[in-house]
Amino acid sequence: MKIEITPIGTFYTDETDIPRHWTVSKAKGRIEINPEFQKGLQDVAVGEQIVVLFGFHKSPDFTPDLLVQKPPHRDRPFGVFSICSPRRPNPIGLSVLRVTHIRENILEVENIDMLDQTPILDIKPHITGEK
Repeated sequence: MKIEITPIGTFYTDETDIPRHWTVSKAKGRIEINPEFQKGLQDVAVGEQIVVLFGFHKSPDFTPDLLVQKPPHRDRPFGVFSICSPRRPNPIGLSVLRVTHIRENILEVENIDMLDQTPILDIKPHITGEK
């Protein structure tokens, strides 16, 4: 089975020192949604967190030797499915970002851990189970 995914937008940032994970990030940027998907932003609100799925567009091709990797901040190698490495069989990333401003098709966000010009694959609500 083959799955094809078309980006719905692009992420931009002026940040040059990108944190390794959204949970330790205060960095900011913006997601520009392609105009044909702008209506899908209806009901996204400033102050809420969103789950952003994106492509690791600068990661090298995956090879079987990368099934076990040693993260730079860990003391031993781990299986790729137990870490957040960008070197994955399917180069898909996930971040939980806080929306700080919305105008038309642009979401300004914080807690970013993505590189400038990262393709955005999808946005979902961040649901914690609390109501």
